[in-house]
Amino acid sequence: MGKSFIGIDVGTQGIRAAMVTDTGQVLGEASRRFKLTADSRMEQSPDDWWQCTLDVMDELFGILPPNVDREAVQAIGVDSTSGTVIPLDGANRPLHPAIMYSDPRSAEAGRQCKAFAERFMPSGYTGFNASSGLSKMVWFMQAYSRQVPAIRKWIHASDYITGMLSGRFDVTDYTNALKSGYDVANRQWPDYLMEHLALKSAWLQEVLPSGTPIGPLRRALANRWKLHHAEVVVGMTDGCASQLASGAVRPGEWNTTIGTTLVIKGVTEQAVNDPEGRLYSHRHPDGYWMPGGASNTGADWVAMDFGTDVQQLDKEAAALIPTGLAAWPLKQRGERFPFIAPDAEGFMPVGTAPSMRFAACLEGVAYIERLAYELIEQLSGEQVAAVFTAGGGSNSDTWLNIRANVLNRPVFKCREASGAVGAAIAAASKTYFSSVAEAAGRMTAIEREIHPQVGLVRSYEAGYHRFMDELKRRNYI
Repeated sequence: MGKSFIGIDVGTQGIRAAMVTDTGQVLGEASRRFKLTADSRMEQSPDDWWQCTLDVMDELFGILPPNVDREAVQAIGVDSTSGTVIPLDGANRPLHPAIMYSDPRSAEAGRQCKAFAERFMPSGYTGFNASSGLSKMVWFMQAYSRQVPAIRKWIHASDYITGMLSGRFDVTDYTNALKSGYDVANRQWPDYLMEHLALKSAWLQEVLPSGTPIGPLRRALANRWKLHHAEVVVGMTDGCASQLASGAVRPGEWNTTIGTTLVIKGVTEQAVNDPEGRLYSHRHPDGYWMPGGASNTGADWVAMDFGTDVQQLDKEAAALIPTGLAAWPLKQRGERFPFIAPDAEGFMPVGTAPSMRFAACLEGVAYIERLAYELIEQLSGEQVAAVFTAGGGSNSDTWLNIRANVLNRPVFKCREASGAVGAAIAAASKTYFSSVAEAAGRMTAIEREIHPQVGLVRSYEAGYHRFMDELKRRNYI
């Protein structure tokens, strides 16, 4: 057996850990759910996260087969939510619970941050809002001014677990730092943060590429889990970790994850600048760029409109495509990607059987995906060479077939695209392999390839234009 790596995914609702070999075999997984309250979407306890991490790691090592060599574990990586931040005191203890990305109280602070970013760094990231880490830092300083003198460092969610594993809280990565105001193009914290938003430079962490080793696992933990050669690496955001696990890590490769929403992330040679803010670019650990965007369109409509038992509908839909109908199963008001339309509402065909309506909705999401990739090619000037896919939406063979023909390119279904596996790939990328590209190439696999068919491509070309005409008629684009 070769080397192995551990990824720890700290989510909104719980923690998952996975041990993965250098060939991508998952040797074991364990998870725990948090005890959530009504306030958990705004604040959570980092100490609860850490206790949960200990429990998950204890379980992981408790269920491993006896032939698994713990001495083969080379490194540990962590991913977590983007925009969640924690103020630490001089002893690296939280001064306040973690301020969650989903906390809306920082909306006004987000508008202030956006205004200053657009004024002083217009070519960089300017999409600050209530979910951004920088907005939450500014809000905390305004709301808890008496605690400001005790702040010694601002860190992100994954940094806290990384710090508890290694003892180092002074480092973060490009993907976490972006929404805290870091200039990923010039690799520095811009002056406007200190001069106009009253942050102190001493509060801000050193920023390194994800996967960079920062020190050994603390001795007490190494003894607890019998991991005496494990390095701890700089973490990353959960979305970027899932992208690594999908295998979309080289220029031209993109990943579409269809869950509650449709999230598209990929790799380009150059940063993508979108004046309208539909796309924004992370810095790739290998030096490329990782643009991405998230649509309000996704797969939430499946359970909401058709229930949870949809296998029969899926089979029936396979015989009905292409439907020739225009449908857009948007379940909330407004769209943000691939176009911005705050007042947009979804639409459905009327007077049709459930299976026909279901099939039309599958097509409608595929049309939104195609529009997104057309926008990406327009803004980047680079070709989308391959589309990898993950999420619940990739489990429908009918939907995969529709998407391949609407996009007119092969769609590759990933074997495993969890954040924990992505964190393990990041852990391997600079401790055992030479790059993220090499690590992902060795540790990911394609489960299926779905190729377009000439006749369906032609039919869906006409269907796509009918869909676009309907969006234009409604003044959404």
